[in-house]
Amino acid sequence: MCGIAGIISSQKGLVNRTRLQRMSDALAHRGPDGEGSYLQESAQSSVGLAHRRLSIIDLSAQSNQPFTYLNRYVIVHNGELYNYRELKKDLSAKGYKFQSNGDAEIIAATYHHYQENCLQFFDGMFAFGLWDKETETLFCARDRFGEKPFYYYLDEKERTFYFASEMKGLWAAGVEKKIKPQLFLHFLTLGITQHPHLPELSFYENIYQLPPASFLQFNTQKEGVVVSRFWDLDKEQVLDISEVEAVSEFRRLFETSIQRRLISDVPIGTSLSGGLDSSSIIAACAGKNDSRFTHKSFSAIFPGFSRDESDHIQLIKEKYLLDAHYTNPDAGSLINQIQALAQHQEEPFSSSSVFAQYAVYGLAKENNIKVLLDGQGADETLAGYTKYTHWYLQECLAQKQFSKTKQEAITLSANGFLDHWGLQNYFASFFPGITSGLLEKKARNMHSSDPYINKTFRDTYSGGGFIFKPVVEKLNDILYYDTCMGGLQTLLRYADRNAMAHGIEVRLPFLQHELVSFIFSLPSELKFKNGFSKWILRESYRSSLPVEISGRMGKTGFEPPQKYWMQDETVQVEIHLARQKLVDAGMLNTSVLKKPINPQTAYASENEDWRHWNASLFL
Repeated sequence: MCGIAGIISSQKGLVNRTRLQRMSDALAHRGPDGEGSYLQESAQSSVGLAHRRLSIIDLSAQSNQPFTYLNRYVIVHNGELYNYRELKKDLSAKGYKFQSNGDAEIIAATYHHYQENCLQFFDGMFAFGLWDKETETLFCARDRFGEKPFYYYLDEKERTFYFASEMKGLWAAGVEKKIKPQLFLHFLTLGITQHPHLPELSFYENIYQLPPASFLQFNTQKEGVVVSRFWDLDKEQVLDISEVEAVSEFRRLFETSIQRRLISDVPIGTSLSGGLDSSSIIAACAGKNDSRFTHKSFSAIFPGFSRDESDHIQLIKEKYLLDAHYTNPDAGSLINQIQALAQHQEEPFSSSSVFAQYAVYGLAKENNIKVLLDGQGADETLAGYTKYTHWYLQECLAQKQFSKTKQEAITLSANGFLDHWGLQNYFASFFPGITSGLLEKKARNMHSSDPYINKTFRDTYSGGGFIFKPVVEKLNDILYYDTCMGGLQTLLRYADRNAMAHGIEVRLPFLQHELVSFIFSLPSELKFKNGFSKWILRESYRSSLPVEISGRMGKTGFEPPQKYWMQDETVQVEIHLARQKLVDAGMLNTSVLKKPINPQTAYASENEDWRHWNASLFL
């Protein structure tokens, strides 16, 4: 994990050490262990690259960046290539020589050998910029799921390209910070944080992000940038596989992912929520008996709150003899730190669960842990959220498995995984296209009927395709949407900024691409079975986990007591101030100033008071 930045220009004088240093300084929190820069000027191009280093693998100066390879390529890289050792071995057999024990050099060498096809060989989380001095072309890429960020701005008039791990790096270089009203409008009404079909958009005008699983090429002598996708998830293939074979292969892929994510020259800890995902990671790590895994766990607890996970955390702590550490965020700490949190996040966030995660990662930093394993991505790929139950049952109905649907609905409901089931679900099973349209219409009505949005603001900035509901004919359709187009990218943004705010690296074993591809190829009956969701994960670690966790009923998300926090007098003062700020900005009308505050839980849809407070932090 690091911070990267750069400027490539056809203009003389735009790229200088002072400007590059400002970009680097803005990203210092991402790489507190060192910094470096590269400047080069030719007849056609001026190039500046900056790097902030968080030392995880090969702590020596040999892996400092920007890294020059073959006196031709200069690379700045953020993230980890977990299979770099295997790639290094293969490249060495082809005659390549190496001078470091890090992964940046491997990326450059693999690019030299395969060009853009190199990305097919990478297993990891990454965002990098690689300058080819010979062709005077910048090649940039971002990992398959978007774990690592990459923002850019193109000044077409001056043919100057700016990039950075975070937008504050661009702002430090002088790029204008101007909000994009369309995104703020749809966040205020519906909590939307990204465009479903335009993943490159940010909350700021003319600042874009490279989409996940994509690469970008820029040459100062050519118009614009060229963005291409290098990978996609296949949601149509279904394997003919037995339960025993599926469990064996899932466990093999998951533990391979764990093993690779234990590669480190610094100690590794883990987040622990008390749920199935984080507990399974610990069970898999314990089975490896790897000295790099410290058995230190980090958890947020909320004593007295109905969704507090302390009891389940204690079960895992005792079973695996963890050195457990706890943080107890409250309304006071939220108020004191929300400005800093907003500064790190750079864009609005939908609930206070982001703050709870921020506190957990800060706790790891306090205990000198620089690498954390985390369970993100499991719910979106393994159908962990309760909402997926309806889509699974509707798939069964569409396949005319009527008796199976009835029995599954009964057992899933009894186990707490089915909130409601009725005629509308039968309709959705056989008319998915119409259902998509109806859901979209419902969302549009909610958007247009919000009584507190300034009419001129709404009329000016509504539309644009922000409101979209996919056609779901089978469970994999909604899982694909959420994994590759929807909420997962937002959650990964939260995690990256929260971790980097504290100078730590978070690794996500559930997002190894071969594992995810395998999960998507499984029939839905291996994701929901015997009245439980995530069946394949439960079955794989049933013998390794307490029954209270492997057989736990219902879904408990990572949720702080937000409703209680929002009853705090100081929080309510902040919300009133936020409303006035949004009124002054022309986003809300004055009637909102008389509206009683309506505290809601973290994941409630009618969370407008949180959204008002949060949006105001970014104006």
